[in-house]
Amino acid sequence: MSRPRIGVLALQGDTREHLTALREAGAESMPVRRRGEIDAIDGLVIPGGESTTMSHLLLDLDLLEPLRARLADGLPAYGACAGMIMLSSEILDAGANGRQALPLRAIDITVRRNAFGRQVDSFEGDVDFAGLDGPVRAVFIRAPWVERVGAGVQVLATAAGHAVAVRQGPMLATAFHPEVTGDRRIHQLFVDIVAGRG
Repeated sequence: MSRPRIGVLALQGDTREHLTALREAGAESMPVRRRGEIDAIDGLVIPGGESTTMSHLLLDLDLLEPLRARLADGLPAYGACAGMIMLSSEILDAGANGRQALPLRAIDITVRRNAFGRQVDSFEGDVDFAGLDGPVRAVFIRAPWVERVGAGVQVLATAAGHAVAVRQGPMLATAFHPEVTGDRRIHQLFVDIVAGRG
């Protein structure tokens, strides 16, 4: 597959930046908001945003179970920040006001929401990322971290003593936002995974 079609879940968050990053990394990219669009893609990016809101929008639009089914069937997915939370198998501090973020259970990890603090505690810094030539500039915005890593999960990057980038088979997740830096290496890695090259 030379030019895979990769969707970006377009319910909330920085959809446009991921669509651009994917195109620059050699994929055909499209927003995903409907069931038919989930069925028409080779891979999916779940962007940053608010994980509780996004997961309940999936539920309201009757997309939660179809997406879980496609992921369980091997659809490659990449989650950034809130996307990492949603792809996890378990979420700590899962929500507020009685609403809970609903895990898609695609990666065997336990994540803690807002682990680095609130919006005012957002920061950026260089992190070493396994398999990439040189560190990546990581932008953490109300970011999660990984508290438990399952046996089949590879840790790709750490910060503050916790995993902040992981991979399990065709699933990739980062606690930070590579789409805002102009560095396309992580999106290129995901495009290669989807295309069967990575």
